[in-house]
Amino acid sequence: MDTQSAAALWQQLWQGLRGADQCPALTFLQADTFSSAFAVSELAATSIGLASQALSDLLGQSTPVSVNVRLASRWFQHSLTPLNRPPAALWDPFAGDYVTTDGWIRLHTNAPHHRAAMERVLGQQADRSALAHVVATWQAAALEQTVVDAGGCAAQMRSEQQWQQHPQGMAVNSEALIAQQATGEAPTPGWALPTARPLLGIRVLDLTRIIAGPVCTRFLASLGAEVLRIDPFGWEEPTLEEEMTCGKRCARLDLKSKAGREQLCDLIKHADVLVHGYRADALAKLGLDADTRRLLAPGLVDVSLNAWGWSGPWRNRRGFDSLVQMGCGIAERGSVWQGNNKPTPLPVQALDHATGYMMAAAVLEGLRQRRENHVGWQARLSLARTARLLQQHGAAPQQPQTGIHSQQDDVVSTIEINAWGIAQRLRAAAYVPGTPMICATPGVKLGSSAASW
Repeated sequence: MDTQSAAALWQQLWQGLRGADQCPALTFLQADTFSSAFAVSELAATSIGLASQALSDLLGQSTPVSVNVRLASRWFQHSLTPLNRPPAALWDPFAGDYVTTDGWIRLHTNAPHHRAAMERVLGQQADRSALAHVVATWQAAALEQTVVDAGGCAAQMRSEQQWQQHPQGMAVNSEALIAQQATGEAPTPGWALPTARPLLGIRVLDLTRIIAGPVCTRFLASLGAEVLRIDPFGWEEPTLEEEMTCGKRCARLDLKSKAGREQLCDLIKHADVLVHGYRADALAKLGLDADTRRLLAPGLVDVSLNAWGWSGPWRNRRGFDSLVQMGCGIAERGSVWQGNNKPTPLPVQALDHATGYMMAAAVLEGLRQRRENHVGWQARLSLARTARLLQQHGAAPQQPQTGIHSQQDDVVSTIEINAWGIAQRLRAAAYVPGTPMICATPGVKLGSSAASW
């Protein structure tokens, strides 16, 4: 592990969460690391460490938190290994990087409606080779904008310098890593905060999908929170459903209907925490802007995420980790580092996972603020701002990178039995004394519960 990069990331993460407070010590164990142009394992360990330290502070503990770097890296890959079937395919056949007349572009087609948007622009093709032939006739910037205008997801490969000169890149640079504020007075909560299950009885309303938000709420569920995830009818997530839904209940609502919105308002009224990952103005367009949410639940801890940042021309643009890596210069820097001429992203979806744990830290900080200062709390994060953190403080490690190796004791001792079959789950990467971080229930199907507390 590169100790200099780890120290720089830890300092910036702690300042992002707690401002000028003195940075506590974080102990690193088993420091195996990914081979990458960036300090990905160091980001994994420090972001999980941030959420764990925020938990320790909520509980009023003084014992230092420790993080197993190798296990943290593995959590950034996947936490669940199916035992009686192959793992789910991660990508749609047409998702990926393509050559244009003047560079590279990435198309994101995992969701059926995003693939349909791409096909409205490029036509329905028989296979990747045929699609590549069509993409090769376009300029990257023109195709990116055309796909986005059609309701799809795409990102041109830019260098870091090009991104820094882009209006959106400049906007992201001006944003805080974790933008936080109190949202007015709130009644004193009656949370027991037992050390063994600290969030027992705390209600978390989860309006997030792939991947950062579900990582956040999975971590909260592992601490005993009552997590209720809401998805629209028809939305499926076959690549991540089993991975991300452990410890949660999952329901569906039609938020375009009056009845669905009323039911959502009732859920917010009785929630302690709201975590949402819709585009910047989406909830406001449903009549649920930040002020309305605060009026519904004065003590609400309200944590939100978007892809490209909260200001600038792309604040409402659809985005995913792989697209942000492509657009902000990470994939191009990887190409230079690797010495090839094609996009080389991070070895894992590190922006998603790291942002998810930072969101969890923001939730836990909000709970601390509510308990100690009797205020509601609001926090905003973005994948693009996390990317900037990694570019600034997670440069290519100077020490040799060892690679990530599994060990026999990496998994919990019990087999997970769920609707898909049987599987093994990784044990927690962080250690907070007296608090086992483990979900009480296995992964469940989306829509398998009622939309009620």
